[in-house]
Amino acid sequence: MEVTLLDCCAPLAREPLTEEKATNLARTFKALGDPIRLRIMSIVASHEGGEACVCDLTASFSLAQPTISHHLKVLKDVGLLTSERRASWVYYRIVPERLAELSALLTAPEQVAR
Repeated sequence: MEVTLLDCCAPLAREPLTEEKATNLARTFKALGDPIRLRIMSIVASHEGGEACVCDLTASFSLAQPTISHHLKVLKDVGLLTSERRASWVYYRIVPERLAELSALLTAPEQVAR
């Protein structure tokens, strides 16, 4: 997968983050710092068609549905997931642009990488 650097997220080695940008990014990384949320992201990303029903997620954990819903809300709040209701089920998808933003931020420019 090729990552394109976005204007909003120059690599850390290129320019310092503003306080606001650092705060927003810290929320996102904190959301990803939970093992349940990482597993949720993995399940959604690897699921057929790139989306997973909430029923697929709850079946993968020994957690109550409200706990899974809380983790999904956290991931949605930081922009990593999006959802769509279909009849009585909600389907979740990864937001690829948001992952690309995080990836670009952590990509070291060639002169730093050496």
